[in-house]
Amino acid sequence: MNILLLAATVFLECESFSNPGGWTVDPSSMSEMGSAYLMAHGYGVPVADAETAVVLPEKGIYSIWARTRNWNAEWSAVPAGRFGIVLDGNRLGGELGTGGRDWRWQSAGTRELDAGAHTLALHDLTGFNGRCDAVVLTTENLDEAGLEQIRRARQNGPVAEGGTFDFIVVGGGISGICAAQAAARATAKTLLVQDRDVVGGCNSSEIRVGLGGDVHVGPNPALGNVVDEIAPIRGGGGVDRAEDYEDARKMNSFQTGLNARFLTLRTGERVVSVETNAAGAITAVVSRHVRTGVRMRYRSDLFCDATGDAVLARMAGCATMYGREARATFGEISAPVAADRQVMGHSLQWTTVAGAQPCPFPDISAWALPIDEASATYSTVGGWAQEAGQYRDMGTETEAIRDYGLLAIFSNWHYLKNVSPRKGEFARRRFSWISPIGGKREGHRVVGDHVFTQNDLESPEPVPDPTACATWDIDQHFPDPANAAAFREPFRSCAYHRGFGTKPVPVPYRCLYARDCPNLFLAGRHISVSHVALASVRVQRTLGMLGEAVGIAAALAWEHGCTPRELYTDYLDELMGRMRAGVPKNPVYHAYPQGWHEKYHFWGRPQVNVHPETETNLFAGAQSAIAALGMVHRNEHPFFKTPPEKAARRRLVLADESRAQLVVYDSCNAKERFAVPAEKPMWDLKRVGPDLYRVVVRRGFMVIDIARRKVVETFRHPRLNELTAVCDLPDGGFLACVSPGGYGKTNDIEVVAFSSDRKMRRA
Repeated sequence: MNILLLAATVFLECESFSNPGGWTVDPSSMSEMGSAYLMAHGYGVPVADAETAVVLPEKGIYSIWARTRNWNAEWSAVPAGRFGIVLDGNRLGGELGTGGRDWRWQSAGTRELDAGAHTLALHDLTGFNGRCDAVVLTTENLDEAGLEQIRRARQNGPVAEGGTFDFIVVGGGISGICAAQAAARATAKTLLVQDRDVVGGCNSSEIRVGLGGDVHVGPNPALGNVVDEIAPIRGGGGVDRAEDYEDARKMNSFQTGLNARFLTLRTGERVVSVETNAAGAITAVVSRHVRTGVRMRYRSDLFCDATGDAVLARMAGCATMYGREARATFGEISAPVAADRQVMGHSLQWTTVAGAQPCPFPDISAWALPIDEASATYSTVGGWAQEAGQYRDMGTETEAIRDYGLLAIFSNWHYLKNVSPRKGEFARRRFSWISPIGGKREGHRVVGDHVFTQNDLESPEPVPDPTACATWDIDQHFPDPANAAAFREPFRSCAYHRGFGTKPVPVPYRCLYARDCPNLFLAGRHISVSHVALASVRVQRTLGMLGEAVGIAAALAWEHGCTPRELYTDYLDELMGRMRAGVPKNPVYHAYPQGWHEKYHFWGRPQVNVHPETETNLFAGAQSAIAALGMVHRNEHPFFKTPPEKAARRRLVLADESRAQLVVYDSCNAKERFAVPAEKPMWDLKRVGPDLYRVVVRRGFMVIDIARRKVVETFRHPRLNELTAVCDLPDGGFLACVSPGGYGKTNDIEVVAFSSDRKMRRA
C-alpha cells in the first residue's frame, strides 16, 4: 500500500488502493501530473467502490481531502463525474469532483477517528468518469499549498537501480514490441518498459485499432516476421471484441525463443525522466510504477523512444515537428499554404449491445453538448471517425482530448436514447465498451537526419539505406466540416486518401534515429516524417516493420559499440545485409525435427538420446528401463554394453562463434553432445577449472560451467573495448591485452591488470 505518514497526516495514492473495484487506473497524464489516478469509467452506470485499508497514527478530528477535478468544467458548469468518500462504511457529506477544470484539493469534510485500522472507499455517484488522484487524512491545519508540498515530496522519493542493458525500449505498442524482440533475437540484452498492464498499444483490447499496411514487401521482404507472430488472427478496420485483439498472444511472445533469454518486460511503469551526459546522450531512464509509485533507474548505451508521443526525445531536448508544415517547407502539394498546429485526431472507439428489455440512459441534458437532429450521428458503434483533439497538443493535453471525446459520445447517445424522434430504435441498447484511453494518430514528430515527405512517396528516388516500406494510402484526417461548423471544438472527422503508385516505398534508416541525441533510436508514429508522409506510414504493420528495422540496427550498434548515426556512416553495408536477412523467426512450438534419430522419454526424467546424440550421463535406472522395453535399435548405444562408470571418456570443447555457443563433445558422441549459449563474437577459449571454460567476448569475458551447462560469470569493463586475450595471475587476478586502435588495425598492445575482485589495478 502506497502510504506516506507525516505526524498525524496520512497520504494515500488512489491508484495503489488494494481493491480498485470498478475504477480504472489511468497513467496517461503522468508526465504532467507526476502520478496516475483512478477514474470511474462506467458509461453512465456507477461503478463498484474502490477500497483500501488505512492506519491512523493517533486519535483525533481528521480533515479529509481529495485531489480531484471536474473533468467537463471546460464545457459545462454542471459537473458530470461526481463521487464521495466512505469511511468505515459511512459516507462523508461532501460531493467531490465538483470544482474547477484543474486538479485541486477538495475538502470531503471532517470526522473524529480513533487510532488504528480503518477502511476508506471512493464511492462513484454517476458512472461518468469521476476521478481521484490522492486522499489525505490529517489532524493538521493544512492548506492546499501544504497538501501539494506533501504530494511533491512523495513523488521525489529514492530511485532504485534496475540494472544495465544493451538496449532499452520505452513504449510497448506494436513498434516497441517489434524493436525489442528484434534486438533480443540478435542476443542483445534488451529491456522494454511499458506504462500499461498489457502490450500492443493501439492494437490492444484497451483501444482496438486494427493493424493496417502490408508486410514482407520492397527491398527487404524478410521484414515483418515479428509483426506476423504478434498480429491477431482477426481484425480489420472496424471495432471488434476484446478477445479479437489477443493481448495474451502478444504477452506470450515475450516468453518464447531468444526473447525469453535476452528480453525483459516491465509493465505498469511510466518513464518520467531521462539522464544525459555532456554530449547529450541518454545514460539512463527513470520510471515510476503506475500503482506503487516505486521509482527505478535503468541504464544503457542505446535507447529507443517508442512512446508515440516522443516522450524520451522531448525530455532529451531533441528538435520536434508538430502540426502541418507549410507547403514550401518540403515542397509538398498536399500541405497547407501556411503552417499550423492542426493534427490528425484522437479516436475513442465504442460499442453497444442490445438487451431483451429497454434499458435507460441518464438524462444528461444539463451538461451535454447541444446535439440535435442535424448534428446527431445515428450509430450503434463508434469507429475511426469519432475523433477529437485536432487543435490541441497531443503530448500535453491527453486527458482533455480524451475527456472531450467522452463528452461527445455521451452527448450523442443521450440524444439517441432520450430525445431523438427515433429513440425507440435504441431503447434496448446500452454501451458495452468505451475505450478509456483512445488511440492517437499523430503527435510530436522527432527530427532525424532525414525527413521523409510526400515527395519521397510520390516521386521516390533510390536511397542507400532502405528499411521497411510504406504501403498505406496518404490517408489524411481532417475535422469534418459540418461538425466543425456546428461545434466550437470538433469531434467528428473525415479523410482524404491519396495513392502513390503500385510499388511500396522504403523509409530511409536515417528517419529512425534522432538528429539531436546521439544514442536515441525512434520507433512509432513520431519518427522523422512530415505531417503528410505520416498519413501513410502511421499504420501499425508499417510501424511494426520499422520497429523491427530499429531492433536490427540497435543490435548491430551494440555489437560495434557505435551510435545509430555511425551505423549509417561506417557500417552501412553490414546494416543493409541485416535488413535483407530480417529478424529470425521464433522456433515452431512443439515440433520434432524430421530425421533418423532415436530417443527415450520417461516422464519427469531427461530424455535419453540413442542417435545421433548418444547419451553418456544416464539417469539412475535408465538402462534397466530401456532394456525392459525390448526395442531393437537402429543404432547401438555404447552404454547398453558397457556400464557408464567403466566407459572411457574424453572431452572436446569448442567455441562455435558462428552460432554463439560453447559446444561440448565426448568420446561417445556421434555428433554434437550439448551446447551452452554464449555471445558473438567470442575467442581465446581457455580452461580455467575442472568444468570451467572462459571465452573472451566484446568488452570482457564469460566463464561457462559445462557441468551446470550455463554461464556463471560475465565480466565487462569500459577499458576492454578491444580486448584480445586474458592471462591469469597467481593471486587470482588477470592481465587483459587490449588493442587500443582496433583489432588488426595496429600493432600496439595495452596490458591492463585486474585484481582478484575484478577491480582495475593499473594499465
